[in-house]
Amino acid sequence: MLVLVLNSGSSSLKYQLMNPETAEVKATGLCERIGIDGRLVHEANEHKIKKDINMPTHKEAIEIVLDFLTNGEDKVIDSIDEIQAIGHRVVHGGEFFNQSVIVDDEVIAKLESLIPLAPLHNPANIMGMKIAQEIMPTKPNVAVFDTAFHQTMPASNYMYAVPYEDYKEHGVRKYGFHGTSHYYVSNEAKKMLNKEDSKVIVCHLGNGSSVCAVRDGKSIDTSMGLTPLEGLVMGTRSGDIDAGVLSYLMDKKGMTAEETVNYLNKKSGLLGVSGISSDLREIIEACENGDERAATTIDMKCNRIKKYICSYAGMLEGVDAICFTAGIGENADLIREKVCNGLEFMGVELDEDKNKVRNDENREINTNSSKTKIYVIPTNEEYVIANDTYKLVKA
Repeated sequence: MLVLVLNSGSSSLKYQLMNPETAEVKATGLCERIGIDGRLVHEANEHKIKKDINMPTHKEAIEIVLDFLTNGEDKVIDSIDEIQAIGHRVVHGGEFFNQSVIVDDEVIAKLESLIPLAPLHNPANIMGMKIAQEIMPTKPNVAVFDTAFHQTMPASNYMYAVPYEDYKEHGVRKYGFHGTSHYYVSNEAKKMLNKEDSKVIVCHLGNGSSVCAVRDGKSIDTSMGLTPLEGLVMGTRSGDIDAGVLSYLMDKKGMTAEETVNYLNKKSGLLGVSGISSDLREIIEACENGDERAATTIDMKCNRIKKYICSYAGMLEGVDAICFTAGIGENADLIREKVCNGLEFMGVELDEDKNKVRNDENREINTNSSKTKIYVIPTNEEYVIANDTYKLVKA
């Protein structure tokens, strides 16, 4: 079965054509600057194409993707009829969805009701579904949710200490995100550990970052909350912060509520503290050149990760494996080193030579004597989406 995986953003469209039965990726790419001028990056048959193409709307972007998949010297299929289903990444499923579902009018209506919880993401996700239904009306569409994996959290972990009626009436609670990544990585860790009753901590570290405590394959707590703003220090997001800071800044800087949230989402984090960039690679380079603010920024990020690891180890009553994934987690050996150093009391012993190895394979980077395993596991969210789509459509 061939599944087209779509991740629709406000002005972008990530896609991948995959056979989930074999995990073979036939093509992958990104449409960006949709509605502005349009740019396509398309990879197929070991050939990468970058091309400026006018994309007034997401509909044109999807049509261009389908044209590249079926025509030209780099085509991978003869007709869109060979695509048997479309899988969509959906950021927020609220409490409605604890697993992936086939898209119908009722599903879309529920997702539209959740827009206030994810105003930047859900409208674009819904738009991608509606356009796919319009262009390929005979193909089933499946929604796969970032939040679904975390629906196993107990109330004591997902509740906020605010009046209970605000949870019941307005849905104020922790939902968590990066669920497809945490699910994939924790499952891979279970295989590597070769035990079902596992206690795993997954650190998904990219521009957006989160930590998840996984017991026996189920999420019991995660660092992101009602929105992706809570938790770790991220590229431009502040992560955990005293709520009193918000009213204080609004008073001192004359900011509205919307401006304050934008400040915490887009002007804070690594960018805000370092004053250099939201890209950790540039901050590490500055640190190596003696920039003290850059060094402080790196330490802040690592200390916050370590804080969550220790907290979740206590919640899990032990830990079998700590996993690092996503762009920073998979590639930044300095961050892994700083996070793991000092955790020897938990049986965590990092092998410095193994830690410096860089490849695309699942790998163990702890010493032979380490009681706790340390894994680097490249995430594969697209596979989770494609596989969930396959299982639902096949059923």
